Amino acid sequence: MITRRAFMALSGVAAAVPSVAAGSAAPAGKDDYEGAVRRIWRHAEGDPADAPSLLRELVRYATLAPSSHNTQCWKFRLGERSIAILPDLARRCPVVDPDDHHLFVSLGCAAENLAQAALANGLKALATPGAGAPAGLHVALEPTRAVRSALFDAIPLRQSTRAEYDGKPLTGEELQRLERAGSGAGVRVLLLTGKEAMDAVLEYVIAANTAQIDNPAFVEELKRWIRFGESEAVRSGDGLFSRSTGNPALPRWLGSILFGLVFTPGNENDKLARQLRSSSGIAVFVSDADDPTQWMETGRAFQRFALQAAALGIRNAHVNQPVEVSTVRPQLATFLGIGPRRPDLVVRFGRGPLMPRSLRRPIRDVLA
Repeated sequence: MITRRAFMALSGVAAAVPSVAAGSAAPAGKDDYEGAVRRIWRHAEGDPADAPSLLRELVRYATLAPSSHNTQCWKFRLGERSIAILPDLARRCPVVDPDDHHLFVSLGCAAENLAQAALANGLKALATPGAGAPAGLHVALEPTRAVRSALFDAIPLRQSTRAEYDGKPLTGEELQRLERAGSGAGVRVLLLTGKEAMDAVLEYVIAANTAQIDNPAFVEELKRWIRFGESEAVRSGDGLFSRSTGNPALPRWLGSILFGLVFTPGNENDKLARQLRSSSGIAVFVSDADDPTQWMETGRAFQRFALQAAALGIRNAHVNQPVEVSTVRPQLATFLGIGPRRPDLVVRFGRGPLMPRSLRRPIRDVLA
C-alpha cells in the first residue's frame, strides 16, 4: 500500500511529465493560481460607482463564504433593492448530502457574508425565506448608518484550514466571543474543550469517516470535486484544491491514480486523529428545527463563528462526518444530550498555519 509519504515523493513525477494543452496556449499554472488568489481574496478598492455595481460587489463578498466541497451551490438574482440567494441544485452532492442539508447551510453562510458587507456599505440586510421552489432567501436592502465590523474585515481572511493546529487552549474571553457569534435564532453552539469529550467526538468522526470511505459512491463524488493542480483549480474556480488539504499539486491523471491508492480509512483516520488532537476545541452547532429555513440560519450562525475566529487569528475546519452518516448522527446527538435536536455541524478550531486558498467562480457565473 502506498502511504501519504510515498504520495509526496511520487509528486516529483509530475515535474518530469510535459503538460498537454489545447493548441499552442500554455496551461494555467502556479503564477495564474497566485494571481487568482490575490484577485479573489480581497476587500473592495474604492466605492462602487453605482447601485448595480454595489449589488454585484455584495454578491462577490457573499461568494467568499464556504460551501460543501466548495461546490458554490448558489445563484444570486439581483433586484432593485434586494438580492435573492437561490440554491443551485445542479451543484448538489447527493451522496454526502442526500437531503441538501449542507447545501442550505451554505446559502446561510453566503447570506451572512452579504449582510456584513451590506452593513459596511450603509445597507441593512433583512433576510426572509424565499417563495416558490426551490426556495432560498430573499434579502431586502434598506439604507442605514454604515458600520464596518470586525466580522466584515475578516471576510477575506477566513478559510477552512485543513491542517494540524498548535494544541494550545484558547482564553475564556476568546471562547465567549466564539460562543456569542455562533448562536442564532433556533441555533446554539456547544464548545467542547476537554480531552475526554473531544476524544469521544473523535470516535464518532472515525466511525463515520470509515463508513464514508468504504462507500465507492462517496469516494467517486468526492474525487469529482477535487482539483489536483493549480491549472485545474484556476480553470474551474471551484472544488477542493489539493494543496489546500496539505497535498501536492499534480496533473489530474496522476493525482487521480495516487488518490485511489492513498485515500484509505487507515490513512485518513490517522490524519483526522492528529488534527483533532492538535485542536483547541470542537464546536457542534445544534438546531431546534430540521428544515431548510433552519439550516440556512445555522449557516449564518456558523459563518459568524468562522468570521469571529478569523478576526481573532483562530483557524477552523469542518469534521462533519458524524452528522453526514445517518447511523452515526443520532449516536452523536445522544452523547451530546440534545434530545431530538439535530447536530448540524461539527467544527474543530485552534491556532495554526494559513493554508493555500480555494478559489471562486466569476460573478457572472453565479448570477441567475
